[in-house]
Amino acid sequence: MSATAFILAAGKSTRMKSRRPKVLHEVGGRPLLHYVLEACFGAGCERAIVVVGFGKELVQAAFVHERRIDWVEQTEQLGTGHAVRVCEHELKKHKGDVFILAGDGPLVRADNLRTLRRAHHDEHAAASLATAVVDDATGYGRIIRNEAGDFIGIVEQLDASDAQREIREINPSIYCAKVDDLLFSLHRLKNDNKKGEYYLTDIFGILREAQKKILAVQAVAADDVLSINSREQQAQVDAVLQDRIQRMHRDNGVSITNGINVYIESGAKIGPDTIIHPFSFIGRDASIGADCTIGPYGMVPRNGIVPEGTTVAGDVTPAAAMLER
Repeated sequence: MSATAFILAAGKSTRMKSRRPKVLHEVGGRPLLHYVLEACFGAGCERAIVVVGFGKELVQAAFVHERRIDWVEQTEQLGTGHAVRVCEHELKKHKGDVFILAGDGPLVRADNLRTLRRAHHDEHAAASLATAVVDDATGYGRIIRNEAGDFIGIVEQLDASDAQREIREINPSIYCAKVDDLLFSLHRLKNDNKKGEYYLTDIFGILREAQKKILAVQAVAADDVLSINSREQQAQVDAVLQDRIQRMHRDNGVSITNGINVYIESGAKIGPDTIIHPFSFIGRDASIGADCTIGPYGMVPRNGIVPEGTTVAGDVTPAAAMLER
């Protein structure tokens, strides 16, 4: 059965003190939204509905060559539930399942989505959500379960009691729902909370009251949870992503002698037995052959091509001269 991705990407970069839409800020050399789309398409989604608002023209221009996206504008910021509701006309065009994700969570993996959807189908659930257990749950919605371990609901940080804030199982905002059940619950959302917003998470309580099955699956590792609301969080996410990128290249036969002093952007292809020395940069979508030597002080630009057996090293003379002074 087909699946559709629904991605919330209308937010500003207020806490990042930026005029650029949040989902266009980069980690690993690509916009945040790129990684969310990549995970969704990798998990089998045929289309993606992307909700845009602030800086919509910039976001659309950045993905102008991606033909699998349907764009919907959210003119008012009235909460995540409202963002989905404004897409009702698009949702009605799709059958089967819909994933719902935030566009500022670039660490989500296709495997997370596949695990969630598999459990969603196996349990014949109307709606399912992925959860994660983290050491510091500050800022996240808490997962509420009964004594039997069954999912009861989600309590947002602002609405949580002191006891509920001690819960470490959190909601990373990754959902899977049957389209018909999602539409049923959207019409019943209310905004009677401290923010006066329509919370998408309230659909789970609505569906439970309607005797529909809801499932909460621990499908996300703690490192996959991080989203970005500040420059500091952007740096943290970039570090996690860089570790993933370097580990992948090492697994494919590339030697990186000192990963702390090397930066490799997303999408670079590097042949086996290539050695990357410190203070080197490899841009996104670069292509480096086998048995190459990059660095020290090597720089391969984005989309650059390095033939097999080539050495790319920078001139260290200026640096050495500075050290001698």
